[in-house]
Amino acid sequence: MSRLRILLLAPDCNPETVSIPFVTYSHAAALAEINDVSIVIRSPVEAPVRRARAPFRSIEVVHMPVLERIWAWTLRRVFKFNYDTQLLTAVRYPFSVAFEWRAWRQLRQRIVAGEFDVVLRVIPMSPVLPSPFAFFLRKGPIPFVVGPLNGGLPWPRGFSQLENQKQWVANLRNVYRYLPFARSTYRHATAIIAASSQTYSEFAAYRDKLFFVPEPGIARSQCADDSRSPEPGAKLELIFVGGLVPRKACDLALRAAAPLLRNDLARFTVVGDGPERNRLEQLTTELGIANAVSFCGWVKHVEVLARLRCADVLVFPSLRDNGAGIVFEALASGAVPVVADFGGRLEQLRRNGMAYVRESLTWEAKAQHVTRILRWAIKRGPKPDCPPPKVLAAGIEST
Repeated sequence: MSRLRILLLAPDCNPETVSIPFVTYSHAAALAEINDVSIVIRSPVEAPVRRARAPFRSIEVVHMPVLERIWAWTLRRVFKFNYDTQLLTAVRYPFSVAFEWRAWRQLRQRIVAGEFDVVLRVIPMSPVLPSPFAFFLRKGPIPFVVGPLNGGLPWPRGFSQLENQKQWVANLRNVYRYLPFARSTYRHATAIIAASSQTYSEFAAYRDKLFFVPEPGIARSQCADDSRSPEPGAKLELIFVGGLVPRKACDLALRAAAPLLRNDLARFTVVGDGPERNRLEQLTTELGIANAVSFCGWVKHVEVLARLRCADVLVFPSLRDNGAGIVFEALASGAVPVVADFGGRLEQLRRNGMAYVRESLTWEAKAQHVTRILRWAIKRGPKPDCPPPKVLAAGIEST
């Protein structure tokens, strides 16, 4: 099967960091293994992308020196590197549009000349940041595909730890529909890839070109066989991994595990750091579980994976995460994720989760899914079967 020539918009992807930039880079690199990918990035991430030496056909760098300095100053002085605020997404809008405008001017002649088969925008993942490229390509010569898109979960009610996180900007989220290029992005896109059930439901009006592919993935090298050999009566090893911020709800995990910890039936490891750490350490003292809980702070990714392979259960009651990659990593490592509730025997859940990761959640599998969508978009293949999220499938079909 011939390789697709993909122009991939990924301005902030970065193999040397965490969260969305790392996820996006991993996705792009996996696509480059089976397609000819020309990746378009911002100048600040050029060095780490080149150091990673993924098999990209070319690396196209968009230089915006003045805007880059303004953005860096804003991130440092205004937001103090707080990536957890929704206001950052709103402020990012003009910078995102400027990047795509510059990228279009830089690559327009090559697009028109037929150098690429399709344009895929993989970052920003937020659906509230529209793309000028969809408008530029509304009459061709090649299709535009956007996704995976994520975000938009409503703030849950009844959780006092989130009261300070409910920002006024969250109430203005629907205003994005009236921003320049907002309507044209999804109207003119040939295909839309949603990465969560919430986002899928928001784009139900486009069901004829809507596909579901989860946001995170896992490297096949991390899908090791289970080496655990628990002894009868051994303590249950619990772990939480993530930023210690209110929406991650580490306090709920500690409260839920407290009876096991007080009775010396389990140990709890907290990997991560953030503004909630002092409050959480005080909470362990109040609950009488301080001796059974270890706070490790931030550690290297390889150590996170090593700790997951030693854990029995990932306790991750995050209240506002659409596609946390740590859940995939826990599945691959054999740590059973508890995100809402669970049932059944631990060993059976462990085996089922590890098998599912190998079959469906690796970056290689994700790249194959997205490539099939792109082939359909350029009329070189049948429409792929990407079932919608099970929790919403029935509701969407009935709308």
